[in-house]
Amino acid sequence: MQLSLRASPTLLVLCLFLILGNFLKAEARVRHYKWEVKYEYRSPDCYKKVVITINGNTPGPTIQAQEGDTVIVEVNNKLFTENLAIHWHGIRQIGTPWFDGTEGVTQCPILPGDTFVYQFVVDRPGTYLYHAHYGMQREAGLYGMIRVTSREPEPFTYDLDRSIILNDWYHQSTYEQAAGLSSIPFQWVGEPQSLLINGKGRFNCSTTPSLKTGICSISNPECSPFVQTVIPGKTYRLRVASLTALSALSFQIEGHNMTVVEADGHYVEPFVVQNLFIYSGETYSVIVKADQDPSRNYWITSNVVSRNRTTPPGLAIFNYYPNHPKLSPPKAPPPPPAWDDVEPRLAQSLAIKADKGYIEKPPTTSDRVIVLLNTQNTIDGYRHWSVNNVSFTLPHTPYLIDLKQNITDAFDQTPPPDGYDFVNYDIFSVANNSNATSSNGIYRLKFNTTVDVILQNANTMNKNNSETHPWHLHGHDFWVLGYGKGKFDVNNDTKNYNLVNPIMKNTVPVHPFGWTALRFRSDNPGVWAFHCHIESHFYMGMGVVFEEGIDRVGKLPSSIMGCGKTKGFH
Repeated sequence: MQLSLRASPTLLVLCLFLILGNFLKAEARVRHYKWEVKYEYRSPDCYKKVVITINGNTPGPTIQAQEGDTVIVEVNNKLFTENLAIHWHGIRQIGTPWFDGTEGVTQCPILPGDTFVYQFVVDRPGTYLYHAHYGMQREAGLYGMIRVTSREPEPFTYDLDRSIILNDWYHQSTYEQAAGLSSIPFQWVGEPQSLLINGKGRFNCSTTPSLKTGICSISNPECSPFVQTVIPGKTYRLRVASLTALSALSFQIEGHNMTVVEADGHYVEPFVVQNLFIYSGETYSVIVKADQDPSRNYWITSNVVSRNRTTPPGLAIFNYYPNHPKLSPPKAPPPPPAWDDVEPRLAQSLAIKADKGYIEKPPTTSDRVIVLLNTQNTIDGYRHWSVNNVSFTLPHTPYLIDLKQNITDAFDQTPPPDGYDFVNYDIFSVANNSNATSSNGIYRLKFNTTVDVILQNANTMNKNNSETHPWHLHGHDFWVLGYGKGKFDVNNDTKNYNLVNPIMKNTVPVHPFGWTALRFRSDNPGVWAFHCHIESHFYMGMGVVFEEGIDRVGKLPSSIMGCGKTKGFH
C-alpha cells in the first residue's frame, strides 16, 4: 500500500501528460489529400468537352479542416502536355509563402508527370477556395472549396452546414481563348455559354443543331440539375462561393430570405437579402430557414449582372424532403435583377460590415497610398488591361526565388507608379493612353507598415463602358474602408472612410466608374500577387505584385525551383 501511495504522484503526472497529449492532438490534426490532375471528357452543362479533373471530378473534392490544422496536398500532374500550379485562395500562408501556389510569383510550375506537395496551416475558420493559377486553367475545371470549421462558438446558429460553388462555363478551350486574346485583330472570349451550380448546368443543345451526335445531350445525367435537399423547419448555413471566369452573379433561392453572416472568412453584422451579389473569388455564408410550403420544391438560380445578359440562368433545385428531388418547382424561376443597375450592388457592398463582437479595427492612418487606375489600352497593336497604364507580365523566374536569392536580372527593377495623372485623366472617356507599357516590375513595401490601395475604375476602350473588377490579394486580408462613385478625391473621400467596423476580406469588387479603398498591413513576409480575378483580364495584364519582408522569409524548398534562372538550384 505504501509503495502504491509513493508511486501515485508519478502516475498522476503520467496521466496528466497523456491527457495533455490527447488534448493537443485534438487541437490540431494533419489533413492529407492525394490528387491526380488530368484531362477528361465531361459534360457539366450537357455539352461534351475536355475539362481538367481532380481524382476524376470537377469541381474537385472539398478540403475540410478545423482551424489550426495542417493541410497536405500531394498533386500529381497527369496533364502530360501542360504545366500546373494550384492557389489556396484566402489561406494567408503565414510562414509558408512558397506554397501560395502562384506560378511565376511564388513557385515554378509543376511539370507534366511530376508530383508536388503543398503543406500549409489553415489558421482561421471560414470559407475559402482553391483553383489553378497557371495560364487560364481555372476555367477548364480545376477548382474547389475549402471549409475550415471554428473551435470556438460562432455568432450564429444553424442545424446543418452545406456548400454551393458557382461558376460560368465556356465551350471554347482555354487555348483557343488565349490565342484570341493575344491576336491581332483582338478576339474577345465573349459571354459564357452556361452558368454552373456545383458543377452542373444545362445548355440548350437545340441552339447548335450542327453538332455531331453525342456532343450535346440534355438526357446526360452529368448535367442533371444540382439538388440541395432540406428538411422542413431546419436552419441551414449555406457557404456560397464564386469562381467565375468572367461573370458577376446574382444568387437567389426562390421564396427564401438569406441572412449574410460571413464574408471571406470574417463574421458579418447580419443583414438580409433576396439577391446575393457575388463576384469571382468571393465567399459568403448565409443562413436560410426551410420555412416555406413543404409540399413543393423551389428554384435556386444564378444570373449574370454587370454585363449585358445573354447567358441563360443557372438553375438548381431547393428540394423539401420528402418531395422527389427531381420534382420541378411549379412556378417559373424568379426574375433576376436588372443587369445594368449598379445601385443595389453598391448598396450590398456598403452593407457588409464586421460583426460587432469580432471587429478588428484598422490603423487610423497609413504609411503609403497606392492608387491603381484600371485601364484598357493597346500596346504594339495588342489589346491589354493595365494598371496605371502598365500592363503586368509574369517573369520566367518566380519573384520569391529572385528576391531571396538576390537574382537582379530576372525582372524589371523599376517599380510601377504609385498613381496616375489624377488632375487631367478623364475616367468617363475613352483615353488615348499613348504612353502605355508592359512590365514585370513590382511594388517593394516596407515591412510591417500600413498600406492603402485605392482601386479606381475608368472607361474601357468602348464608349460609355466601365466593367466590374473583383480584385484579390494573396497572403493577406484587408480592411474595406469604402466605396464611391466617380473619381476618388484624396482630399474629401478619405474623410468618409469606415474606421469603426470595416469588414476584412481578401477579394473585393470595384464597381463601374467607381472606386474602392482598402487598407492592409505589410506584415506577412513574402511576395504576393494582387490582381483582377477575371481570368481573361489577369491574362491580359490586370495585376500587380507586392514584396514585403523578403529578408525574413525562411529557407526556400527546392521543390519550387527548376525554371528560368533557378535551373539547378537546390
